[in-house]
Formats: sequence, structure tokens, C-alpha cells
Amino acid sequence: MIGEKFRKMSGKRKLVTVAAALVSVAAILAGILWTRPHTRPMSLRGAVIRQDADPKKELPVADVQVTALSNGAVLGEGTSDSSGFFTVTLRTRLWIGRAVTLKFNHAEYQPLVMPEFVGDKLYVAHLMPVLHEAHAPNHPDITVSNVTARYSIKSTTAVNVGSRVTTFEVANTGNVPCKKQPPCSPDGKWKASMGSATLDAGEGYEFRNARTSCIAGPCPFTKIEDEDFSQNGRTINVSARNWSDTATFLLEAEVFHPMVSDMVRTSYPVKFGQALNFTVPGSAEGVTIQAEINGEAITFPLGPNLYLSWADCNARVNIDQTKVFRCELKPGYRFP
Repeated sequence: MIGEKFRKMSGKRKLVTVAAALVSVAAILAGILWTRPHTRPMSLRGAVIRQDADPKKELPVADVQVTALSNGAVLGEGTSDSSGFFTVTLRTRLWIGRAVTLKFNHAEYQPLVMPEFVGDKLYVAHLMPVLHEAHAPNHPDITVSNVTARYSIKSTTAVNVGSRVTTFEVANTGNVPCKKQPPCSPDGKWKASMGSATLDAGEGYEFRNARTSCIAGPCPFTKIEDEDFSQNGRTINVSARNWSDTATFLLEAEVFHPMVSDMVRTSYPVKFGQALNFTVPGSAEGVTIQAEINGEAITFPLGPNLYLSWADCNARVNIDQTKVFRCELKPGYRFP
């Protein structure tokens, strides 16, 4: 009995030992897979935003120099765009999980050093603005208020300038058997005739609401075969079938003149701290900012350089081509 119990205990110890060994091997394999070298050039992607206790004021920071280092050696560099996004493509293949240091530098913000590791993650850097020494201004801050953004988009409208009308006859003799010699009546029994008419609206005009009707003769034994618009609606071609005596048809359509015009739209920026944000459609043109500067209403064209005397502006384009603008007040200006 004692020997049998000893053998059973020995068997259990062996099972425990084997299980522990398997767990150790699995852990080693997982570590190897986790720290395996990346097989293709890898990029570190992230965003740079301003450090602030209020999330609404954590604005993206553009033109930040981003450097990735390992053991003092530079692995890659990048620059943040207007949305704060950056990409740093590593020059050498690294082991997943390897330590890497990210450095962020911008003249208006305190340098930031972030100890990180190489992996599939998003890197978000929060930069603290540089605190400039406060000087008593020679004059009070200029107030910027009632800010709106205006832009224009192309709009096509069509003006009804009248109508065009014509008549046409389809001559035929009724009660003549078809004898399988087209054209025939829809049931193939009677001999039929075909007739057609065309209308031209003229250069720069188009037809709409075209209609064709039989107005005289044995109309129950007629059929409108086809109404075809061509050249963007400038011309209409219509054909009719008649399998009885001569019938008369009326073709009429309304004539429109398409016109392209500029429609002015207004966007109302949202203010967060010292910055305002607004969006415009991708087709927007001639973006201008209207604001009251110390109570005086002034219009500021926001040209391709996005220059404003009282704010620094930048813009980015979303995937749907929407343009996102952000303008931050310069020193000496404030919102009420």
C-alpha cells in the first residue's frame, strides 16, 4: 500500500514538473515573439498638443521637431503638422519592446523628453508653453470681438425662359394587315408607320419637363416609342408609332437657362482660450474674417498665407476635403 501511494505521489510530482516546464517554455516563446526584430521599416506615430487642465484648451501644436533616440543615437526625425500629427520613420529595424526616447522641441514650448518603447501604440505628447516675462504694456490689450468667417461657394441655378413646341404627323392607312412586315402594331396584326420630331433649345439652354401627346386622329391606336434627351438636355428626339389612319402629335418642353453664381455663406467660429476654430466646405473660396477690433468692424481677407495682423492662423484638410482653420491671438490682443 505504501509503495503504491508513493508511486501515485511521484506521478503527480512528474505531472506538476512537466506543466511547470511547459509554462516556462511558453513564457520564453512569448518573450521571443514580443522582442523579435521588426521585419520592415517601422514608424512611430502620434500627436503633439498643448498641456492644459481644460481638455478644450489642449490645442494641437504644429511645427514641433520630433526626434527618436536609442542609446544616444538618432533613429529618426519628424515634424508635427497643423493637426499636431507626426510620423517618425525609424532608420533601422528595432526589437519590439526596445526602449526609445522621444524628444520634442518648439521655440514657444518647453522641451519634452519622453521615455517610451517601440511598439504598436499612439504616442501623445503634452507640451507646456514657455512663460515669457510679463512686462507692463504701454497700452491696454486690443479687444477682438464678434468674429465671423465668410466664404463663397459656386451654385448652379436654372431660370425658366419659356417653352418650345412643335407638331408632327404620322401618316398611315388603317386596317391593313401587317403580314410580318415591320413596322407593325404592338400585337403584330396591323401595318404601322413611324414618325419623329426634334427640338433644339439652343446653345447654353436645356429642356426640362418634355411631354409628347397625340392630339388628332385615331389616338387610341398610337404609341409614343421613345423620348431621348441629348447634349445635356439641349435637344429632344421623340418617335411615335401609328397603326391606324393618320395621327397628329404635339411635342412641347420648357426651356431653362442654367447660371452659375457665387453664394456667400457665414461660419461662426468657436473660441477656446485664446484661439478660435471654424470649418468650411472643401469647395469654399475667398475665405475672409470679419471682426470688431476695439469696436471697429473690419474685414480681413484670409489669403493663401493665412495672415492676420492680430492672430496666427493655420489650416488642415480632412479626408472629406473639409478645411479646418485655427487662429490664435497674438500678444496684445484678447477676446472679451
